[in-house]
Amino acid sequence: MTQICKLLIGTALTTLTATAAFAQTAAPAAGSLNPPAAPAAAGVDTPRETPDVAGLRTTAPAPQNLTAPGPTDPLAQKRDADAQANAEYRQQKKSAKSAYKGHVKEAKKLRKSDRQAANDQMKEQMQGVPAQSQGGNQRP
Repeated sequence: MTQICKLLIGTALTTLTATAAFAQTAAPAAGSLNPPAAPAAAGVDTPRETPDVAGLRTTAPAPQNLTAPGPTDPLAQKRDADAQANAEYRQQKKSAKSAYKGHVKEAKKLRKSDRQAANDQMKEQMQGVPAQSQGGNQRP
């Protein structure tokens, strides 16, 4: 029985608040002689027509996209801050990885040129040394 009473009271309160809210937005203010203006979205500029200029009818510029202010919920702020920190970390990691690859590439080029220089130097030294006799190593 108490559950039915709670359900009926909750339904009545919901209906009462819904009708009160509807009455506030739909009915004109008491004592107002002016008819209610057409409802417009809050903060949105509607294009207005300007008078004819040389037969052309122009409108005001298109409304700009409005952005909501940052969330005030601390969990939402933390989520946004974490997402931004993760994005920065990924960007730094990517730049560090590309810099590392560049260093490795330069080191490989340097090592290759060092090997080539060592081979050239060895070949020059071998050119000046007389060739040993055929038949392998000979002991004196």
